[in-house]
Amino acid sequence: MSQALISAFSSPSNRHRVRFHDQMADPAGEQSLLEAITVGLTDSPRWISPKHFYNHRGSELFDQICQQPEYYPTRTEEAILESSVADIAARAGGEIDLIELGSGASHKIRLLLDALRPHHYVGVDISRDFLLENTQRLADDYPWLSVHALCADFTAPFSLLELEGDARPVVFFPGSSIGNFTPREAGELLGRVHDQLPPGGGLLIGVDRIKDRNRLEAAYNDAAGVTREFNLNLIHRLRDELDAEVSPEDFEHLAFYNESASRIEMHLVSQRDQTFSLDDQTIALTAGEHIHTENSWKYSRAGFETLAGHAGFTLQGHWSDDQGLFDVHYFERST
Repeated sequence: MSQALISAFSSPSNRHRVRFHDQMADPAGEQSLLEAITVGLTDSPRWISPKHFYNHRGSELFDQICQQPEYYPTRTEEAILESSVADIAARAGGEIDLIELGSGASHKIRLLLDALRPHHYVGVDISRDFLLENTQRLADDYPWLSVHALCADFTAPFSLLELEGDARPVVFFPGSSIGNFTPREAGELLGRVHDQLPPGGGLLIGVDRIKDRNRLEAAYNDAAGVTREFNLNLIHRLRDELDAEVSPEDFEHLAFYNESASRIEMHLVSQRDQTFSLDDQTIALTAGEHIHTENSWKYSRAGFETLAGHAGFTLQGHWSDDQGLFDVHYFERST
């Protein structure tokens, strides 16, 4: 399915143009933020999808989380990419286009661009303004690169862009963001990506491993409290964007490792009995009641390779760190 070019984002004449594509422009058939939040908060147990973390402020906070000393996934994955980039380029490079899912601040892609030299780069993110800001910086810093910004919710079906030329597409999905999906949902997402790639199309993906509880829980409870603020940003969104009479001070952040499910869970815990309205729905919370806001599944190397294999991918390369904290896999669609 070809995508209409919505606009070209650049202003001063000395800036390089970013091609902007919007798959969230037409609300037909899509849940609004109000509808999505209401569905979760009227369910039992209560929940909010983690994709709603990522307004502009949430994206900024997540970028800060990645810089916290307790948050090992970012620095570990970056070290793997930096030390293995020549091997990654040998396996995944050539005449390629790079499509990054959840591009965020576009830090990690910079470790790959000079070695892989893609014809096109496509950053895919749900936060429109944050996406445009960071793809524009990338275009300014890499004037030889054709840069596209695709605003899309890849937690739902979406379409990869049809780009000019015959380069082979390689999807880059860093940060163990695949862990925010249940294993079933992760398999479905991998299947959707697989089905949009041609034979030989690639997937370079970072995955957090199962490990010691203390290390995992510290990563989601940083001493500076940035993850706490990230979680509470959901309450700010309810108040500021949905006009709910609710206060972040009435909730507390909770994150723990659910060992039986191999996942970190994040919750917001109501600190008192409270009632607020979302449109025509009344939400009544008791003191101590949880709103489940995120899961982050952890995988063994073999477990994730099996999951990707069931989606139709064939393993072509694997890299890890000396402590076995994190994996980077390269898969290709064989048929």
